[in-house]
Amino acid sequence: MEVLSLLDELEDIIDKGGGLPFTSKALFDKEELLDIVKEIKLKLPDEVKQAKWVKEERQRILLDAQKEAADIVKEAESRIISMIDEHEITRKACEQKEAIIESANSMAQEISQGTKEYADEILARIEEVLVANLEVIQNNRRELK
Repeated sequence: MEVLSLLDELEDIIDKGGGLPFTSKALFDKEELLDIVKEIKLKLPDEVKQAKWVKEERQRILLDAQKEAADIVKEAESRIISMIDEHEITRKACEQKEAIIESANSMAQEISQGTKEYADEILARIEEVLVANLEVIQNNRRELK
């Protein structure tokens, strides 16, 4: 953009301007500065118009792309729904899933019951051993007395 280069030139002139001693003031060539400001004023409207057009065009393109993406998503969803509804495979898969779940639940109950029975048998054997050992201990204590 030419306006930016003109602003850079203006900044260089200000940076190089001779300062007045003991103040923050500086001396500049008034005509040179005014010429640059006039050029900026002339070029600025065109560049602002171009920037505005670019911004509007960008926004339009984004909106079009979003609309197209939404249309593609809707079409894909419609296709998926119709494919799911139309296919016998899906229905059979659901039936198989239910049968597998039912079978798994049944097996889980059987395993749980078997585990409880096994644990009960082990505990009964331990109890028998402990009772026998307790009798031996009680007999030994009686003999000691």
